[in-house]
Amino acid sequence: MSTISASQVKELREKTGLGLMDCKKALQEANGDIDLAIEELRKTSGIKASKKSGRSAADGLIAIDIQDKNIFMVEVNCETDFVARDESYVSFTKEVVQTYSKNPDMSLEQLLELGVEDSRERLVQKLGENIIVRRVVKTDDSSVKGCYLHSNHKIGCIVSLDGGDEELANDIAMHASATDPMAVSPSDIPDDVLSKEREIFKAQSEESGKPPEIIEKMIEGKIAKFLSEVSLTDQDFVKDPNIKISQLLKEKNANILSFTRYEVGEGIEVKKVDFATEVMSQIEG
Repeated sequence: MSTISASQVKELREKTGLGLMDCKKALQEANGDIDLAIEELRKTSGIKASKKSGRSAADGLIAIDIQDKNIFMVEVNCETDFVARDESYVSFTKEVVQTYSKNPDMSLEQLLELGVEDSRERLVQKLGENIIVRRVVKTDDSSVKGCYLHSNHKIGCIVSLDGGDEELANDIAMHASATDPMAVSPSDIPDDVLSKEREIFKAQSEESGKPPEIIEKMIEGKIAKFLSEVSLTDQDFVKDPNIKISQLLKEKNANILSFTRYEVGEGIEVKKVDFATEVMSQIEG
């Protein structure tokens, strides 16, 4: 029996939506031949499609749960908004976040082993789409926490504060959901990001034909503007653009310890599929 690699198991899981052990066993029995493993799984598991890897799970829902003053957030992905609105999919997303909130010290892998994976497999078979529990996060240990979940359940944010109150934390979570800041403060922006932006601004400014010393001032001005746009504390508060988040924090004697913003599908490369080719492949299959 040939040795099966983790990458082979991952590829088969993406193509079939089935569980880790089922895929590993099928690959062992097929001596590592993924196509043969898929054929056997279609016979034994009734999977509807064998080419799920060509369909990106970039839609889905964000869910938030609050337990014992801690806040938990998860992202569960599917392929289409149609499935994301299905009642059983919505229920599964709630199951995932509630399982996490009841087991706060578990990793995503441990949560899947706890029973989430079994529910996911059943849902894949029922809805016929690739479904992935992508990521989970909880608030840091702090005295004050807040959250915001947009009405479409596609964007969510959790915040941990030192000082302040829950209303402030919720306001900052709402603000971060709307503005998508890169970091808490300008000092938190990575040097490589600043270097890249400075390089871009330099190329833009040099086209003006102005003297080098003027160009340098233009670049630094653009950098300052960039930092104010991507740093949470330097942004204008969305509920009152006349004050900055830093001022809001000062008035409440608070500091932001951390924030995490999730947006469904961010960072996922959506594979473009030729519709005619896909239809023909299904007919031929």
